[in-house]
Amino acid sequence: MTRKTLDERLHALQEHLLALGERVADALIQSVDALKRRDFEASKEIIAKDKEINHMRYEIEEETLVLLATQQPMATDLRILASVLEISTELERIGDYAKGIASINLKIGPEPLIKPLIDLPRMAELAANMLRQALDAFVQRDVEVAYQIIRQDDEIDALYEQVYRELMTLIMQNPQNIEQANYLLWVAHNLERSADRVTNICERTIFVATGQLMDLDASEAADDVDVA
Repeated sequence: MTRKTLDERLHALQEHLLALGERVADALIQSVDALKRRDFEASKEIIAKDKEINHMRYEIEEETLVLLATQQPMATDLRILASVLEISTELERIGDYAKGIASINLKIGPEPLIKPLIDLPRMAELAANMLRQALDAFVQRDVEVAYQIIRQDDEIDALYEQVYRELMTLIMQNPQNIEQANYLLWVAHNLERSADRVTNICERTIFVATGQLMDLDASEAADDVDVA
């Protein structure tokens, strides 16, 4: 395989990764929107389409393994392929979180929600936007943007704490709220974990660009201003 052909296949692989990421980001937003609207058919569709997300992940994994086995890549190429494997797994797991939120909507059933959903849709939008930005940063090898995205995780964490406090207050006001409050807390948990997995994707961008694999949180990213 010539250098040009390898570059073309790496480009196609990353385009496939972007497509998977877009599918996952949409599922995350749609799962919370279906919960907010109490749209059970939409939730069932999200659950059914999770198989497509899994299939796309396996296709990416297969192509990556073929390139690893046949091309014996070195340096940056090797880091790209290793990172694509890791990122595709992260995306599949975020898809699982969306499926879990859709399942929660079905479990709650037709009963009215104990509170208007304001912060949960905001969390979903933030997490999905972080995901899209993180994948773009990975393809562009943009380390500075990767650090900026990691710092955004603080906003997700703050919203999670706010949702938790509101739900605990509703439980204290009426213990009969405990079952649904627990379900809604799991929704918030899934969204918070989705953002954490976006942070993992950003760490892979830094790894590809610098060769350094670091375990970063938002506070560490805030300290790391020199990314040139």
